[in-house]
Amino acid sequence: MDVDEQQQPSSLHHRIAYQHLNDPNYVIDEHVVRAYPLQQAGPSTSFETRSKTDKNSDDGAETDSRFAMEYDIDFEDDSPYPEVRAAVANTDDPTMPTNTFRMWFLGLIFTVLIAGLNQFFSMRYPSVQITALVAQLVALPAGKLLEKVLPRAHITTFGYTWSLNPGPFNIKEHTLITVMANVVAGGAYATDIIAAQKIYYNQHWSAAYQLLLVISTQMVGFSLAGVCRRFLVWPSSMIWPATLVNTALFNTLHSTYGREEDGRTSRERFFTIAFIASAAWYFLPGYLFTALSNFTWVCWIAPDNLVVNALFGYQNGLGMGFVTFDWAMVAYNGSPLVTPFWAELNVFGALVVVYWIIAPILYYNNVFFAKYMPISHIGAFDNLGNDYNATRVITDGVFDPQLYKKYSPLYISMTFALSYGLSFGALTSTVVHTWLWYRHDIARQFRSSMKDETDVHSRLMLAYPEVPHWWYVALGLIAFALGIVTIEVWDTKLPVWAYLVSLMISIVYLVPVGMIQAITNQQVGLNVITELIVGYMLPGRPVAMMIFKTFGYITMTQALAFVSDLKLGHYMKVPPRLMYLSQVIASLVSCFVVVGVQAWMFENIPDLCHKHQSNKFTCPGVRVFGTASLIWGGIGPARTFNPGQIYYPLTFCFLIGAILPIPLYFLARRYPHSWFKYVNVPVIFTGTGNMPPATGINYSSWVMVGFIFQYWIRRRNFGWWSRYNYILSAALDSGVAVATILIFFCLQFPQRGALELHWWGNDISNRTADGQGTPHISLESGKTFGYTTWN
Repeated sequence: MDVDEQQQPSSLHHRIAYQHLNDPNYVIDEHVVRAYPLQQAGPSTSFETRSKTDKNSDDGAETDSRFAMEYDIDFEDDSPYPEVRAAVANTDDPTMPTNTFRMWFLGLIFTVLIAGLNQFFSMRYPSVQITALVAQLVALPAGKLLEKVLPRAHITTFGYTWSLNPGPFNIKEHTLITVMANVVAGGAYATDIIAAQKIYYNQHWSAAYQLLLVISTQMVGFSLAGVCRRFLVWPSSMIWPATLVNTALFNTLHSTYGREEDGRTSRERFFTIAFIASAAWYFLPGYLFTALSNFTWVCWIAPDNLVVNALFGYQNGLGMGFVTFDWAMVAYNGSPLVTPFWAELNVFGALVVVYWIIAPILYYNNVFFAKYMPISHIGAFDNLGNDYNATRVITDGVFDPQLYKKYSPLYISMTFALSYGLSFGALTSTVVHTWLWYRHDIARQFRSSMKDETDVHSRLMLAYPEVPHWWYVALGLIAFALGIVTIEVWDTKLPVWAYLVSLMISIVYLVPVGMIQAITNQQVGLNVITELIVGYMLPGRPVAMMIFKTFGYITMTQALAFVSDLKLGHYMKVPPRLMYLSQVIASLVSCFVVVGVQAWMFENIPDLCHKHQSNKFTCPGVRVFGTASLIWGGIGPARTFNPGQIYYPLTFCFLIGAILPIPLYFLARRYPHSWFKYVNVPVIFTGTGNMPPATGINYSSWVMVGFIFQYWIRRRNFGWWSRYNYILSAALDSGVAVATILIFFCLQFPQRGALELHWWGNDISNRTADGQGTPHISLESGKTFGYTTWN
């Protein structure tokens, strides 16, 4: 045996180790990679055989990283992760036309329509959101239509020959259109600043300010996404589970199966049946029988029992139950068919311990005076038990201590208070957990390039020129400069040094939070920490607080959304430079659209954002954002979390979050075959971050469905799971999305809601103590609770 042959196994082990460096199912020793089976592995299937028959492994065996290392050798020409193999093709056609007229035409149409409509309806309650999944479904027939009607003649422009119709509408054109729609579907967070300034502070600043603010907040995040590609996109271990739903749907819609194979239903037929069933069923919990959504049958039996309603209520209670017949409720925190089951268990553990055990104990002991409020509520209260009226402590946009002393301290519900504690713990645990578990991968990726990646998808992407880093850096510098112009030319009261601090928060947390999200499908939010920091740094400046929060929080959130799209393009083998252009152009166009739509609404809709607006354009998101600016930028965290203040004990969660990952890490190293390696502390702290307004049912039903598909079916019938799991997720999500749009436009929006149905099945949930938000202790008129003196 020669030297090369002796070194080959070591090199192979080393490569496999790095492919599974972030995989909790894989045991990595200090010197050699060792994988152990959780069950008997089935027969292997060669790459050639699978490529000719079915690009997904359907042999019934779960050939993933839990099995013997030889399976990684078998899948050298495919992803080492079964989730990716089930949803992503391991082949590519670099000659496929992508930069086409059809792509830009449809992409820009969807950009304008989705950005404009979502901005319009975001200011109404109830609202509706057109998601990128809807665009993904509609884009295919639209593309096929253009394929049939556009002429095939070739046109020469500036020496470049192109065609309006280069052939069949293909999967890469479809991907780019969907990415452009996804870029704008979430809206522009900065528009809430503009609206809040008009409503709360009577600041009607120019269109130039509005455009610069929106463009700078959108573009900074995109530039950071490109810089972090080596950490969050190129490694195969950065799966980004949510993108697999889109890839599975792309491959289904463009596949050539179309008929039953070996007695199995084709993916297209399966998707069509599931989609129609999902859309049809949603009319029951979404319109005809809404009690099926809030299926709190215990509360219906005892509607006035305060304890029962607090524990089992789905609206202002803890949601102790597992039953709902509404997929929108189940998938409120994302599809359970996508998130790894071990991550779902981390979230469920936090729900049980924090919200189903600790919260009731604290509540019924009246900690934080919580019994005078519903146990779970998103709002803030005064000492009369009413909604906190922040305008009573603000004069000319500045906090007034004397008015505050005459009015009331601020109180929040028990679950809301605990959610702040969890957010504090998530921030410190994210940094510590990332250092302990991912430091080696980060160091390796810092020195690597795309050429160093051995994953099949990275190798296929070498056929396309990569986007130079300076493209992203230049875009970031331009956006940074626009941000400085925005805060300096107009009287935002945000100094440049504070602007730099807000960006540094996003930069520091981007890679750690991104790695956790790419692996677990759970994102650690920065909204709380940005509110705290700016509240201490710039007390009494609510407008500065809103801008600081947007740059500190949304920059990272936008960056991770762009990274997710970059990973989608990576999976679909879209040329990176075209991906860059499509994202930038869609984002820029959307900035002008959302600013224009919002300006038109303020000019043409009477009483816009007033609580009793006749067409229900009450701007709920803007009001929450504005109230937060008054509370955190006006009252400030010092009067809430400082030593001696009511919620000071929650700040110890910073310390708990920093310490807890350390023993669990060493236990996982000491006992590599134990369950310790599945414990992810940041996911525990942040997984229930939507509670409130979410309640326990949104998590318990989510985990229950995840157990069925991500654990039981995946292990009992891996072939079925590999073939249909992500298609089912896409069908359920898109069916609900389409049905929601139909219900809204056909049954809720017309005639100012006159078509809404009122009967027992739709009204019973609101007749209970849970639906009415009744606290455990109701105050007599004029009585107060809480502190008798405050300052």
